[in-house]
Amino acid sequence: MTDFVSYPFGAPCWVETLQPDPDAAVAFFSDLLGWTFDEGGPNGYRVARLDGRRVAGIRQAPAMLDRGAWVTYVLVADLDRTVAAVREAGGEVLFAPLEDGHSDRTALFTDPSGAAFGARQGSSPTVAERVDAPNAWQMSALHTSGLSNAGIFYNKIFGWRLEPQPHSEVSLWRLKGSTRRAADSTLPDDVVAVAVAVAANAAPVPVPAAPAYWAVNIQASNADDLAARAVELGGTVLMPPADAPDFRNALLADPSGGVLAISQVRKPSA
Repeated sequence: MTDFVSYPFGAPCWVETLQPDPDAAVAFFSDLLGWTFDEGGPNGYRVARLDGRRVAGIRQAPAMLDRGAWVTYVLVADLDRTVAAVREAGGEVLFAPLEDGHSDRTALFTDPSGAAFGARQGSSPTVAERVDAPNAWQMSALHTSGLSNAGIFYNKIFGWRLEPQPHSEVSLWRLKGSTRRAADSTLPDDVVAVAVAVAANAAPVPVPAAPAYWAVNIQASNADDLAARAVELGGTVLMPPADAPDFRNALLADPSGGVLAISQVRKPSA
């Protein structure tokens, strides 16, 4: 667990879920993860807390979105400059910079492959205060078939360096100066996100590739128990718990269809 979290510019700093029914989402995540929620802020925005510390947000989904969705936000020094950089690099601005409370400005984008992500700026921005702990945000991961192009795009926007891992579909996004993960021994200290290579379609008749997306990953103390509890509360298990190096992973959907990854850290055998 990280007791004190600081974020350099260019590092992912916050996650939130857009929900068609925010009140139902509050009830689900309260029961599933033990989160408590602040009273609704501007536009009904709800901040989730774990042991009193901010961990995530719940926002009303726009009318165009008929299911839940998770968004990862990156802290930036100048949001207007980030908006211009995204456009210049071939991304799309979904929502222009919005005032979000007393100290935040936020914007929502898609990269050239269509994966949605956000950025935020502020003198005292809303950031996750507890990470790398059970029932808190562990990491965000880009799933894409265009890994090389993604590496170029995010390097231009945030200065991230993409580092492929030998004999693995997973690559690491690294940012010089990041200390967010200092207490997590499973990854180097400057890793701010991961990327997962999705195999291109090799069918004889070409079909559209699956859309790229950013997944939000929550740490679980027991992935099997958490997956079972999600089903009891009306959610769905999209991928049952399975072992991978260092983690036991599963993919869940909340009752509105919002997809959330969970990971249990596996201790090496003595």
